[in-house]
Amino acid sequence: MRHRRKTVRLQRKDGHRRSLLANQACALIEHGRIRTTLAKAKALRPIAEKLITLTKKEDGVHARRMAFRFLRQKDSVKRLFDIVAPAVGDRPGGFCRITKLGPRTSDSAPMAVIEWVDLENLGDDIDIDDDIDSAAEEGEE
Repeated sequence: MRHRRKTVRLQRKDGHRRSLLANQACALIEHGRIRTTLAKAKALRPIAEKLITLTKKEDGVHARRMAFRFLRQKDSVKRLFDIVAPAVGDRPGGFCRITKLGPRTSDSAPMAVIEWVDLENLGDDIDIDDDIDSAAEEGEE
């Protein structure tokens, strides 16, 4: 029986999938916005939102260790707790936004941008790529 086994597999083994999502979560924390396939963005959103919820519950050593257990990058954990979590403020949930961009030219895979909803509150601490902004505007037209 497959009870409690609902997860997006992304056609990868378990370890590879965990590493992929951890690396994408670190990139989202570092850059504030990333461009990826729609399936990966949908798989990443609950993970990113659970990390933010973890930072809002408690700001102790235990929470940082739990975040490090998944992310495996000290600078990403520090940025998550010091910059990203205070920027979301008192928002009760829904910390990420997914914007569809359209198909990728090489293989027609549906592309999307995943970003923090309160991206403007992050200020100059996050380096935002302008090429993603132009790609998002092209996808809206």
